[in-house]
Amino acid sequence: MNWTQVIDPLNNIGLSALVAAVPILFIFWALIIKKMKGYQASLFTALIAILLAIFVYGMPLKLAASSVIHGVFYGLFPICWVIIGAVFLYNVTVKSGQFEIIQNFMASITSDRRLQALLVAFSFGAFLEGAAGMGAPVAITAAMLVGLGFNPLYAAGICLISNTVPVTFGSLGIPIIAAAQVSGLPEMAVSQMVGRTLPILALIVPFYLVTLMAGFKRSLEVLPAILLSGVVFAVIQFLVSNYINPMLPGILAGLASIICLTVFLKYWKPKSIWRFKEESQQTVESELKYSTGQIIKAWSPYIIMTLMIIVWGIQPVKEALNSIGQIKFNIPGLKDAILKPDNSGFIEIKAFDFNFLSTAGTATVLSAFLSLPLIGMSLIKGLKTFFTTLNQLKFPIITISSIVGFAFIANNSGMAISMAMVLASTGILFPFFSPILGWLGVFLTGSNTSSNALFSKLQFTTAENIGINPLLTVGANASGGVAGKMISPQSLAVGAAAVGLVGRESELFRFTLKHSFIMLTIISIITVIQAYLASWIIPKYVMIERTATVAVSNVSKGLLFMLILAGVLVLFGMTVLKLNKKKPLV
Repeated sequence: MNWTQVIDPLNNIGLSALVAAVPILFIFWALIIKKMKGYQASLFTALIAILLAIFVYGMPLKLAASSVIHGVFYGLFPICWVIIGAVFLYNVTVKSGQFEIIQNFMASITSDRRLQALLVAFSFGAFLEGAAGMGAPVAITAAMLVGLGFNPLYAAGICLISNTVPVTFGSLGIPIIAAAQVSGLPEMAVSQMVGRTLPILALIVPFYLVTLMAGFKRSLEVLPAILLSGVVFAVIQFLVSNYINPMLPGILAGLASIICLTVFLKYWKPKSIWRFKEESQQTVESELKYSTGQIIKAWSPYIIMTLMIIVWGIQPVKEALNSIGQIKFNIPGLKDAILKPDNSGFIEIKAFDFNFLSTAGTATVLSAFLSLPLIGMSLIKGLKTFFTTLNQLKFPIITISSIVGFAFIANNSGMAISMAMVLASTGILFPFFSPILGWLGVFLTGSNTSSNALFSKLQFTTAENIGINPLLTVGANASGGVAGKMISPQSLAVGAAAVGLVGRESELFRFTLKHSFIMLTIISIITVIQAYLASWIIPKYVMIERTATVAVSNVSKGLLFMLILAGVLVLFGMTVLKLNKKKPLV
């Protein structure tokens, strides 16, 4: 049975678009006014979208159900699987006591509050965002700053503002992967586009952060450290996002910034140590009390994960893993079933790709288990931590799966096209408003991944309608979303809880709101420049699905790379064990 998309079911495109926007308006109301829990709001949003698709757009029930199922499947895998792996790795470091060592190491580098903010809130926060996301970076870094003596409100606010630049590449790049899947663009192309926008913001944020804390004059006193922190982060983020993969920019840029700033501060000190006039009592030990071996051991899970993700991103390795661990199938009743509105052919609906071995989530989960012997944790406790992580993430999993299910039915039913037709009426101004959609999406859902799932197809379609490269607007959706993270209700709740300010989220909201608008405006201006004055910056790409034929030589190459990885991991593990005295498993 074939069905043709209808983009103007009410014979008035404005009214049709308004009806199509009802699920989005509902989620505004549910989260802001009703203060409904995220997973509940997401489930109701998906249900409303199904009803509108069937009763207003005339979509057959079977196609509507299949579309939502397709979205839910993709939400579960690979999106939620990547997040599960990332949070599991973090939980392992905490449960084993290794995170306490990481925390002490970070606190021992400097006693200047300006430099601590750069090191902990900006650099370390970016690393955590790249590795785990899900609110963990703000919670961890804010708690660390309070332990160092920062005012709780300031600590949470600074960490929320810092947690902007790495967000799109957070949780091993899953927001980029979601944007690519929903829009149909190549993952690497989206990564490159975002990687040519956010590094500009990365050059601004460190100086902005210190100026906010200490004022313009006092920020100049630590300008060398500010420049080093921002430039190193921006350069690494640009290089990795453009030439390696979208999974590692946050991790490697944050790690490079930490290392460079740490080394620099061993040889350079500001003329005077700056502190707040009124400070809380410091609870985190600032004198380094661990050996080099213990520090390397504490960082070993993240080092292993970084090595694994790098190798997993190499195409021959992907092909080798897919040759033995990939299941690809079409959702029943969905393939070649929905005709385009002009009857020019069927809309493209990709098969569900269950590449359970080659996905980054599997690499991360394996990294956590491989690190257990090095950090002194038994396999049984590791498994318990894994299942605890699953329980911890049950509601985020429901939220993300529901939102992606809504995104898929909105795209397949034609609702996204209805809204895109109205947005296209803004004409040449659309590139300015494009990041605002991403900002709104993250504000509502608290997730750049969910925002990209909601709006990427709409951004793509609108750009095509007004003659702008769709890659620019899809990238702008992901980039604009970073400014919405600091004011999303979920982020505010996490930040307030981490520093003991539960119930004072409104104060935190007022602290961050102005800065959110400022950063959003910067990104909108950058997008306009990229659209009309520097279009050469938009990467070239081809909208062609990779061939399914796997060359034997590439599979052999992939196996060779994995063999080399195994050797490197064994050598690294032996080094860590040699540097540390053997301790009983906890």
